[in-house]
Order: sequence, then C-alpha cells, then structure tokens
Amino acid sequence: MNQSTYNALKSFIWGIANDCLVDVYDVGDYRKVILPMLVIRRFDAVLELKHDEVVAAKKKFEKDGVTVDIDPALCGIAGQAFVNKSDFTLRDLKSRTNQQQLRKDFIDYLDGFSKNVQEIINKFHFRDQIPRLSEQDRLGLLIEKFVDPSINLSNKPVLNEDGSEKLEALDNHTMGTLFEEVIRMFNEQTNVTDAGRHFTPRDIIELMADLAFIPIQDKIQSTTYRIYDGACGTGGMLTVGESCIQNLAERRGKKVSINLFGQENFDETYAIACADMLLKGEGTQVNNIFFGSTISNDGFPKDEFDFMLSNPPFGTSWKAELKAWGDIKKDEITDPRFIIDYDGNPEYTLLPDIGDPQMLFLANNISKMKQKTSLGSRIIEVHNSSSLFNGNAGSGASNLRRYIIENDLLEAIVALPEKMFYNTDIGTFLWIVTNKKEEKRKGKVQLIDATSMKSPLKKNIGEKNSEITPNIRKRILKIYLDFEEADPKYSKVFENEEFGYYAVDVQRPLRLRVDLSDDNISEMKDKDAELAGVLIEYIDKVGMNSCVDFNEFIERISEIAGTQNIKLTAKRKRLIRDGLTSVDETAAPVKDAKGNLEADKNLKDTEQVPMTYPGGIDGYWGNEVRPYAQDSWIESENASIGYELSFTKYFYKPVEVRSVDEIISDIQSIEKDTDGLLAAITGGMR
Repeated sequence: MNQSTYNALKSFIWGIANDCLVDVYDVGDYRKVILPMLVIRRFDAVLELKHDEVVAAKKKFEKDGVTVDIDPALCGIAGQAFVNKSDFTLRDLKSRTNQQQLRKDFIDYLDGFSKNVQEIINKFHFRDQIPRLSEQDRLGLLIEKFVDPSINLSNKPVLNEDGSEKLEALDNHTMGTLFEEVIRMFNEQTNVTDAGRHFTPRDIIELMADLAFIPIQDKIQSTTYRIYDGACGTGGMLTVGESCIQNLAERRGKKVSINLFGQENFDETYAIACADMLLKGEGTQVNNIFFGSTISNDGFPKDEFDFMLSNPPFGTSWKAELKAWGDIKKDEITDPRFIIDYDGNPEYTLLPDIGDPQMLFLANNISKMKQKTSLGSRIIEVHNSSSLFNGNAGSGASNLRRYIIENDLLEAIVALPEKMFYNTDIGTFLWIVTNKKEEKRKGKVQLIDATSMKSPLKKNIGEKNSEITPNIRKRILKIYLDFEEADPKYSKVFENEEFGYYAVDVQRPLRLRVDLSDDNISEMKDKDAELAGVLIEYIDKVGMNSCVDFNEFIERISEIAGTQNIKLTAKRKRLIRDGLTSVDETAAPVKDAKGNLEADKNLKDTEQVPMTYPGGIDGYWGNEVRPYAQDSWIESENASIGYELSFTKYFYKPVEVRSVDEIISDIQSIEKDTDGLLAAITGGMR
C-alpha cells in the first residue's frame, strides 16, 4: 500500500474519532471502539459480495430442517474461513433511524458471525460499548462512517466498472501496522506508552525476515515449514516471514507450505492476529494463535519450529508469572525450558533477573529448535543492550549466553540505530541464533555495527525518527553474508571463546593487631574475668600491651592459660578477636588452625579473567595482580564461568583530540574578534 493511501486511512480514523467519539469517550478509550470496528468492517467488506447467497442458503437450510452446524457450508459459499449469517450487512444498518431498533439489529448482526469471529469480537470486549454508543446516539453515525465508499478496508481492491483499480486493497500487514498506529496515536494523547511494547516497525521486521531466510535460501525445499513468534502481537512478523519465504521459494521453483504459530497475552493484539489469519483464508491456522503468557503458559510445549522471529517485551517485571505458576518463588521454578541439565549441573538455571523477561523468550525459542533436520532452526530476536552483559557469572542471564555460545548457536548480533521503534529511543540488537551453522561460521560469532545505517523520516512517529530503507537492508545483509570479508569498520568476527571469562576471587590475608589497653582489659573483665586474668599475666611477662602477630599472641596466651588450668576455648578466642583486635596492614598475616592464611573479607576483589588470556588464571594473576599485591592469591578452584558481549569494546571510536596549534589559532581568532570590546564597554567609566 502506498503512503498516501495509508495516510488517508489514518486521517479517516481521526475523523471518526472526532465526529463520533468526542465527548463520549476519553481519548485513551477511543481504541475500545475504533479497533473492533476496523476489524468488523474489514470482515464485513470481504463478505459483502456473497452475502445474499449466504442468507439464501441459510434460509434453505432452515426450511429443510437442518439443525447441525451450518457454518462450514456457509463459509464455503462465502469463499472465506468465516461467515456472517445474519440478515444484515453494515451498509444495511446505516439507514436505521430508530436507535432501539438499530441497537437490536446491530447485536443480531454481530451474533451472526461464525464462532471463530465471535472469539475475536469477545477479546475486544466490544459488546460492552454498544449500550453507551446507542444511548449517546453515536452507533448509527459510527456505522455510516465505516461504510464510507471512499475507504476500502477489505483485503481485495475495489474496482471500477472497466475493471481498473478504484481503491487499493488493504493488505494484512498494513492492517496490522494501522492497528498498532491507532493504539500508539491515541495513547500518545494521554501519555500512555505501555501499549508500544507490541510494536515492531515494518522496516525492522523486513530486515529480520531477510536475515532469517535469505542466508539459507538455497537450502529451501518443496516441503512444509513452521514459523513461530512467542510474542506475536498483531502477527506482523508471521505475515512478513511467510511472504518472504514464499517469494524465495517461488524464485527457485520450489513449492512450500507454511504453517504459522504465535502466542499473545494482550486481548486486542491477539484479536487482530486471529483476524489476520482468517482474512488470509487460513481458517484452521487461527487455532495456531494461542492466547496467554508464553512464559507461564506455553501454548506449544512439545512443538519445534523451523523459524522463530520475535520482539519480546523487555524492561518489565515478570513477577506475575510466578503467581501464574502457582504463586511460587523464582528458585522453585522447574520449567525445563529454563532449568536444564548442563555442565554437570542438573539444575542449571537460565532464569534472568525478575525485572526483565526478554531472555526468557530467547530460552523458550531455543527449547523449540529442530535437531533432526538438515536446516535446523533459525531464531531472529530483538533485544535491548542488557541481554549482552547483564548478570554476573553463574547468574541465569550469563548462563544462557554461555549455553548459547558454548553450544555454537550464536551466529551474529546486529546493533541497530537508536530511535528505530515507536515507543523507545534506546538502541536495540538483533540476535541471530541457529543450530546448523555453515562450515565457515562454526566456532565463530559475527558482530555487526549498523548503528549509523539509517534514513531520517520526514516526520517522527512517536520516538521513531529513522528507518531502514530497502537499500540499507541490502547493505546490512551483504555485511552479514560477506562475513570475514566484510568491512571491518562495520563487522568483526571472533572465536566463541572471546566472550567467555572466569570470575575469580582475589584474596588478601587478614592482618590483625592485638590491643591490650586498660579500657579493653576492663571490658574483658566484665565478659570473662578468668580470661582477663590471663591477659594481665601476659602483659606482665611480655612487658607490652600490643602485638602485631595474632598467631604468636594466641600461642603465648594458650601457654599462660595452661599454667593456670584455664581452657582457651573457641568462644574465648572469639572474645579476644572481637574485643581486642583491629585490622592493621603492618601486622603479620593471620593463619587458621591448619596453618592456612585467613582472607580479609573486606579486601576481597573479583577479577574477570578472559578465557583467551595467555596462561589462563595463573598467568593473569602473575601478570595483572601479583605485581600490585604481593601477598594476594587466587582461589581458582572456585572460579565461575561467565559470558558477555560488548559492542563498545570492539567498535568504540575515540574522539579525535585537537592539536595544540588548532586551539591556539582559535584563541587568537577570538581575541582578534573581541579586540576593543572591553574598551568600548568601559570607555565611559572613570
């Protein structure tokens, strides 16, 4: 659909809102009427041509006493996966002048839709709005607006008498885009942005589809492929994905069958996704769109898919999922998508922080990868930057990165420009994950910096001020396909180990000074008079009231206590340490009962040792730590493995510092321009 037609539709919707809903609804509630009416009129426009035949067939069935479900037969007559068997179309209802009769007939009209459409209408909760529209005398006006002959909401073009195109068809993806635009622009008026979590602009979806299908286009066979989106929204990714692979197959003389699967937990977007399926004539596939949370109520627990494209929500809490699982705690989750057997740990967790669910969707997709096909599975998923590095070694987020990279599943990550999405200006990244890498990519990860590859929009759409044009899309794809031959300014290829590290604790010895001041001895008398007596005898014998070697001090105290038949119990040793000592870096290191150095917890530091560091952990300690802390040691046996990725590290371009000559030249120029200015200002002062 061309831009002028799309803009006309947007203006059409604003016109309906201004003419029919103002003073009846708050702006943020316009969607409650506009969205379902868009879908209903779209269904209505598709069914208009065969409506009379459908009604005639229905009456014949009734006359013949047929009582079984007649919808399938009527759908066949309508030539669609759905039907409306009421006596009316929306055009019939626009002429009603009696509001009570209009309300009754409109309800009968809605009730006339087949069961698969009823679920869609119910998800919009549209029937709840009918009394209000009728009482405010807006229902008839609303219907009249939606059947405007100058607007085509059908997926078929409106033709002139000579067969030429009068009104362009509204394709399914554009309908989804329009739907999302309606949500965005009405919410924008009320500063509501949460709904934007569903939006993925078409230019981003098309790039994702290219990255999913074009690299393996030569492997496409005449068979059935399954495409899945666990956060499908209005189904835009499924629609574009299907179109992309169909086109690639046709060019190569292949005939493919595509089955689409999606899950969505937001009523309105679920409804539009189902409507999309029905309008494409895929009546049975509407059952492949599952309503509910992908995280806590997986609609496809045993399914595997060839392609998975998704833009999951990020930056929002998934605490509600714990309640849906049975009001459990995070560490009680047992879902095999997120708790797996790996690296000798049967409870290896892939669970990220409770404040961000996006990596749960990635783990969900990975659990659905095909293992036994030559093509395997390809995942293209949108993430923000936190998925690259959030979480310490051993945490769920880091563990997921580790699992992906160590199993050689990560093919590439593409950094996108900022302000590419409607409701956020942050930078985003496309993860390309596959379990069937081509030979040259095995053991390697490609990072693509496409942050500068954008074209400005003439007018912002929410936060979105740029787009990825078809030419830019081709450029990014070429960089990806060129792999190690790509321009290093935009692409870098690394061995998998580059992103791994060992998190190790660097320890320093505890050093304690013993202080036997009068005040400390006095306090000890109150706590343990016998022990205080031993301490006093120590002072008398040694002739000093402090010691910088704690172990030597304890040894002498033990001897003195023994001569007095006093046991120096563990409790008494603790009293000495707690009441008489303080940390002193000049003191001797403290040793435990086995003669090992005790670590000072306050001096403990954690170092990240790159897996690629020469000599490993010991080499790192010898080169990077020991020269600056001679008494340190590393507990390598307790090392944790972590993985993180940093685009800044590999693509950072330092700001070029100006030369001294340039700075001096600028200063001289400023002095020349301002010469005499001060005199002019102060000339009249004496």
